[in-house]
This record gives sequence, structure tokens and C-alpha cells, in this order.
Amino acid sequence: MIELEGVPELIDPVMVAAFEGWNDAGDAASAAVAHLDREWKGEVFAALDAEDYYDFQVNRPTVFLDGGVRKITWPTTRLSVVRVSDANGKGRARDLVLVRGIEPSMRWRSFCNEILGFAHELGVEMLVVLGSLLGDTPHTRPVPVSGVTSDADLARRLDLEESRYEGPTGIVGILQEACTHAGVPAVSLWAAVPHYVSQPPNPKASLALLNRLEDLLDISIPLGELSEDARAWQLGVDQLAAEDSEVAEYVQSLEEARDTADLPEASGEAIAREFERYLRRRDPQSGPGVATEGGLAEGRDSSYLRDTTSGRTRPPRPASKEPREPGTGPKDAGPSDSSRRPDEDGPEESGD
Repeated sequence: MIELEGVPELIDPVMVAAFEGWNDAGDAASAAVAHLDREWKGEVFAALDAEDYYDFQVNRPTVFLDGGVRKITWPTTRLSVVRVSDANGKGRARDLVLVRGIEPSMRWRSFCNEILGFAHELGVEMLVVLGSLLGDTPHTRPVPVSGVTSDADLARRLDLEESRYEGPTGIVGILQEACTHAGVPAVSLWAAVPHYVSQPPNPKASLALLNRLEDLLDISIPLGELSEDARAWQLGVDQLAAEDSEVAEYVQSLEEARDTADLPEASGEAIAREFERYLRRRDPQSGPGVATEGGLAEGRDSSYLRDTTSGRTRPPRPASKEPREPGTGPKDAGPSDSSRRPDEDGPEESGD
């Protein structure tokens, strides 16, 4: 039995989780949850025992000085709670339980059961897991975000995709499946990160995830400096890409493919969603700025355009126009962790 002391009774709580590692391309998902925790000043109320789930040779603890005293921070997963005082712009409050940590090295079933134990004790109504994956998407276009669930009823009610992926998975997929068996409604939101600019951070992808989370939960999220960071990120990548004709040509090919695929999406429903978000952003309580997916903090270097697995400084040009698996990039393009692949609950069109 999990005993929670000092945690007040929560209002319509939703659990929002993200894990560093395999399902966190560009650190976009973990940065999005960190933003929520920072903007709403989350209070940590629990941490999982690091000894139970982590290999410290893979995820090493760090040493730091606190007033001259050496202390150690252990890799783990922490839970905090934040209250959204005006969740839907009409004075309605609700609570978010934020789960942020590192994908565990072992005992995944026990790990998920412990997370679900907290969800049960806190009366969590739904669990939303954020993830990010590499895809053939240009950095100049809005970040694609797909909402996926294993619950057919939830998919119809919230206009989500129903997962049909088969293959290797990460902790996001395992946690969502555990929720299904436990009867807890679960959704995963996946942002597609350009494979040729996979180095973290990616504030544009984090912003896209938060925008989709707003729509899903009918809340208004204060953005702080995230919108400006996203615009600066895009400008920085634009400048780096413009310095190399092959990169510019490759990005243009991705733009043309994306624009062709997205043409049917310019529907009245999509326009209405954007207008509703704009109206929420006009509320001064919701944070500064309009939620735009533009924009790299100053000081970025050419590593943003480097294929870390081969040392190339530009993405390879497509060998041919023949079709390949949806969402797969050039063979030698990928993140610094070459084993990272999309999760089962990611969008099917992104090569999961």
C-alpha cells in the first residue's frame, strides 16, 4: 500500500508523464513536463527507489556541492503535483500529477505497477504520456503531434488514433499497456523531431506537445519563454541549413512532401482549433505570447546538423525516389543513441 502524506485531496487529477531516453528524441517530451513543473512550481511528493530500477553504470549518479557539502543526485523518477487554477478559462481548477524521470533499466512491470499505485491512491482519471521520435519532417513546418491510445472508446471520444503497432517498444508502450489492463484511460502524445537536427534541446517540439496537451485537457498552459526559444531555434537551424546547398535541397524536398500530405488537413476543424488556442492565449493569466511553433537559443553550433553516428555534417541525399517505410529517414541519420526508435504507440506514419 502506498501512503501519501502531505498531499491534499486533488481535483479531477490527470497524470502527465515523460521519460528520458529511447522515447525522448531531442529531449522534447521530458522538457515539456519539466516546463509544466517549473511554470506551475510543482511540489515533489514522491520518488521511486533508484536501486530498484536503474543500472548506475548506464545512468550514473552525479555529485554536486551544496554550500561546500558534497551531495549525490541519483537517477530516478519523481512525482510532483501542480494545480491549474483556471483550467478552462472559466474559473475551473484541476490538478496535474507530473511524472518525470529516466526510462528504467530493469523491472519494468514493477515500475509500471508502482506508477499505477500512485495513480490509484490519488484518484487519477487519465494518464497522458508524452513522447518524441525521429521522423522525416522539415524543421520549417509545424511539428506533427499524434495522439494514440489502445482504448477504442477513448479513441472515438477524443478523436485519437488507435495503436496497431507491432515491434520493439519502450517504457511508454509498456506503461500504456499496463494502464489498459488496470482499467486506467491512457493516451500518448508523440511529436516528430527532424532526424537531421536531432540534438537536444528542441523547444519547438516541446511547444507542440504542450499545445496538443492543452487541447486534450482543455487547459491553458503558461508558456514563459518557450515560444521565443522555439522561434530562435528555428531561425538558428535556418541559418545553418542555408550555409549548405545539399542541406537546403534536402529540407526543400521534405517541405514539398509535407505540404502535399498536409493539404487535406487544412480543414475548418483544424482552423477552429487554432482559433480557440488563440483566444486562450489572449487571457493574460495564461502566460505571455501567442503559442506559435516557430523558432534556437543563441550559441548553437553546427552539431545541430551533424549525423552523430557517422560524423557527417549534413544529411545524405535520398538515393532514389522509390518509396520506403513510412517515416524512415536516410540510413545513417539518427540520434546519438542509434538504438532509439519510435515506440509502439507513436504515429504509424512515423515508422514505428
